[in-house]
Amino acid sequence: MTDQFSFRILKEDCRCKARLGTISTRRGCIHTPCFVPVATFASVRSLDSNDLEQLGAECALANTYHLHQSPGDEVIRDLGGLHRFMSFPKPIFSDSGGFQAFSFGLGREHNIGKIGCIFPGKRRFGEGRENLTRITDEGIAFRSQHDGARHWLDAKKSMVIQSNLGSDIVMAFDECTSPLSEYEYIKEAMERSHRWGEISLQCRDKRQAIYGVIHGGWFEDLRRESTDFSASLPFDGLAIGGSLGQSKEDMHRVLDWVVSALEGDGRPRHLLGIGEIDDIFEAVGRGVDTFDCVNPTRIARRGSLYISPESGGRPENHFRISIKAARFRTDDLPIDPGCSCPTCQRYSRAYLRHLFAANELSYYRLASIHNLHFVLALMRNIQKSIGEGSFQELKGRWLG
Repeated sequence: MTDQFSFRILKEDCRCKARLGTISTRRGCIHTPCFVPVATFASVRSLDSNDLEQLGAECALANTYHLHQSPGDEVIRDLGGLHRFMSFPKPIFSDSGGFQAFSFGLGREHNIGKIGCIFPGKRRFGEGRENLTRITDEGIAFRSQHDGARHWLDAKKSMVIQSNLGSDIVMAFDECTSPLSEYEYIKEAMERSHRWGEISLQCRDKRQAIYGVIHGGWFEDLRRESTDFSASLPFDGLAIGGSLGQSKEDMHRVLDWVVSALEGDGRPRHLLGIGEIDDIFEAVGRGVDTFDCVNPTRIARRGSLYISPESGGRPENHFRISIKAARFRTDDLPIDPGCSCPTCQRYSRAYLRHLFAANELSYYRLASIHNLHFVLALMRNIQKSIGEGSFQELKGRWLG
């Protein structure tokens, strides 16, 4: 375990498993529960690092595979590491690159998007595209969808890349499976990820904290086995990854199994790739400390903007309005009248709808600022509610 990394639980809710804490790293503290903005290419899409700091982001997550491809992890290393490269002084997570085994592989083959977008009502399964990966016990071979070039990634190389990036918290190399994969394949992938996790521990940069990744799909015996295995190794934290099933209920069961098996384990828990508003409440209530997702900025670019319950947000509309709607053409209200973000303080729904319709680039930044501010402000309210013992009341006000 890394000397420059620690986790302290400050308070636990007496009615659920929500907990308030702090993760201390060599580049500062992360107050938990925490939403981690995703900076895939060393940038949160349409925002800069100054925006992140102004919005109160305490950390970010960068993508190992994509940064290895461009501009190259050695380039970033020679330019002083990710923090200097993107001018962001706060803690940075990096994933292992293993998720691309899914997104370029079975994700294409099964026509499934990000983990958080596979549930019914989000995406229909259909005829897929060509699988661009080949997975063996040694690692993952990728074929570029752009130029057909071949790339190779294994546990040792993933650790070297993440060391070159200079992130503060790295993920052990793993294989993310599909929600359509069968039991035997998920078991095989889990065991492969376990072996890769052990290699990751041996090869990682000792200056970086490392999280093990718990797999096993939506099968209880596999999830418990993977949790026990990962918890037995000296990881600094534990991440919950892989396919979480085909419904929200599947995900909730998986989290319940994992967290119950981690009873008494004092390490932080990270949920990979999940970040819908209802998912945040459900994950926090089940004992998750941090989670990352591209959702706030991705849906902003597509015209979906977050609103609170006071402004009509509810689970049925996913706490969103679609700024594309004709009814906003002359609407002089801000996106959310109760929001204090820079976008809501200055601009109307009518103006944002105009920017979106006109395909103005400024729309993407203004919308992303609002959505990310919304989620980060919600996290601060969640932290406060846990501290005051009123998390369940806050959850009830949002989710009913």
